Amino acid sequence: MEKIFEKLNESQKSAVKQTEGSVLILAGAGSGKTTTIVSRLAYLLEGIGIPASNTLTLTFTNKAAKEMKERSLALINSNTYPPLLCTFHKFGLLFLKFNIHLLDRKNNFVVIDTDDKKRIIKKINSEIATPLVASEISRYKNSLLSPDEAYKQAESYNYQQIAKVYEEYEKYLNENNLVDFDDLIALTYKLLDENEELAIKTSQKYQYIMVDEYQDTNELQLKLIQKLCTTHNNICVVGDDDQSIYGWRGANIRNIIEFDKDFSDATIFKLEQNYRSREPILKVANALIEHNRSRLGKKLISTRGSGDDVATINSNDENEEARKIATNINKLLASGVDAHDIAILYRVNVLSRSIEEGLNRAGIPYKLVGGLRFYDRAEIKDLISYIRVVTNIHDDFSLKRIINKPKRGLGKASVEKIELSAYESGLSMFEYIKTTDIKVLESLVRKKNANTLKEFVQNIEYVAQEVKDSTYEFIDILEDTFHLKNIYKGHQDEQDKLLNMDEFYGLFRDYVKTHPEASLDEFLNELTLQSEQDQVEGESIYMMSIHASKGLEFSHVFVIGMEEGFLPIVGDGSDLEEERRLGYVAFTRAKDTLTLSHAQSRFYKGRRSDLDKSRFFNEAGLCEGSLKVEKNTAFKKGDLVRHKVFGAGRVIGVSKSGREFKLSINFAGMKKDILASFIEKL
Repeated sequence: MEKIFEKLNESQKSAVKQTEGSVLILAGAGSGKTTTIVSRLAYLLEGIGIPASNTLTLTFTNKAAKEMKERSLALINSNTYPPLLCTFHKFGLLFLKFNIHLLDRKNNFVVIDTDDKKRIIKKINSEIATPLVASEISRYKNSLLSPDEAYKQAESYNYQQIAKVYEEYEKYLNENNLVDFDDLIALTYKLLDENEELAIKTSQKYQYIMVDEYQDTNELQLKLIQKLCTTHNNICVVGDDDQSIYGWRGANIRNIIEFDKDFSDATIFKLEQNYRSREPILKVANALIEHNRSRLGKKLISTRGSGDDVATINSNDENEEARKIATNINKLLASGVDAHDIAILYRVNVLSRSIEEGLNRAGIPYKLVGGLRFYDRAEIKDLISYIRVVTNIHDDFSLKRIINKPKRGLGKASVEKIELSAYESGLSMFEYIKTTDIKVLESLVRKKNANTLKEFVQNIEYVAQEVKDSTYEFIDILEDTFHLKNIYKGHQDEQDKLLNMDEFYGLFRDYVKTHPEASLDEFLNELTLQSEQDQVEGESIYMMSIHASKGLEFSHVFVIGMEEGFLPIVGDGSDLEEERRLGYVAFTRAKDTLTLSHAQSRFYKGRRSDLDKSRFFNEAGLCEGSLKVEKNTAFKKGDLVRHKVFGAGRVIGVSKSGREFKLSINFAGMKKDILASFIEKL
């Protein structure tokens, strides 16, 4: 027992000991969330004698499940039967193995992965973009929509077609006894929803349920948890509403904010002691997140004391920014800091390119986490291959990469036939296609495709001729001739790929501007020097998106791209509160120093754009600026409050009134509208 509690603070101890009823542990960044949840599990088993088989702990990644299992077992008697601690999907898999027969399905089903899913969809219909169909089918399943319901809801012909593919896809899965990842949760919920006896039996088995990273749950996961709580209310969830950053993939922040509405008589514990960051870092993080209205409210308190103030870097453009950051990193390395204790974070992946180049020039080794290096990305390799073929038509290696991009109806076998025939004729593939009689080509590929190939080589020659007159116009001519952006139409990460292509186009134009006499060959040579950096052994600094950094920590953190449009992303349906949470996550990765960087202009979408400094500088209290910022009201609907004249009441509404907030309050049946500054919380 002492082992369980020896490293816990008072808030953590209270949360661990509250074993009965619904519990929300609101765990701030760096506040010992995992320590608390594993200690609570150990206390249930070792402290009050709950059988391990009556507990269920759910999380989101296998890595987190493995770590939590190891840490909880280290706290308890080794003879104890191991508790079920797994991901939502693993739980669904185990559940279906025992119960899928109730859906007239055999329990020797096979789970297919994302690639299998796409192959099946493509076989059913290759006309509609496969990633789009796969994404929509996933959305339908998570919304518990049948193919019929999806068809009825379809607002366009395209979506009617997707609903038909969904119907065929489901039929294929059933006939072949397959399930996909979404089925693991959707079918589990369906079984519990349609079989009350099974729901009661399952709920009685799992008397104590815990859920990690609760802010990342979606609507279906909430419904599943509620079914598991059919016979009891012993549900403990751990999470941080201020770190809810996955709205784009279905996570619903409402689940954690309105936990007390979904599960009655909830007890809430706030873990606010932060064991990670120095005081100045938490000061700016707290100030920033305070501007969000959709939050339960907490304030991180540093246990590590004071440290360096948060630094800012102001640059004219992304190249100057890269130089300054490289200089700062070299100083840290020279002072004895280990490279792996340094990280560079960004909101938009495309921003990594200039920093990568700056680090390469400075000879600083780096690792790109959760993504390919800029020049290793497929869309960039395609563009470089096009340029190589335009400058050297005999480059068979590059030609093979682009011969079917955009699609020209050529399969692998057709390309191999052309390559072999060209080799036997002693010609490059380009020369062979250009000089060979159309009838001979038609014997290798279909007639329509033979004509397309002839057109392809003519277009390459046209672009090569045009570029002799104007290197600067080359990119426009290339895009207008081959419509390369169409390669990624309907692709799941279409937007990211198009941004990367625009970044490359802008990079090319910038190179030509600064080297007006340069040829395409010289541009390619310059690229080769930058993109073929030797694989670095040993120590490297880390570069990653803010999303990829969640759950990690580093002694020294640089956040780049702190401009309106990059952090926060604005417009196009963006959620400013989620953007602010991303800023908060980025800031709270830092242990000792935090540096925020912004540039006055960047290449973006193929052109240089002037940028405004991010409003987050103002909101975090780091500078004065033209952007007006409004502090969030500390009050929310449902709060108990006191007024010096009207006494105690309950907030029934919050609205804006000039630069103040107006509260609608029910004082024992009498409704009053009063400014928030005249009210105190009970």
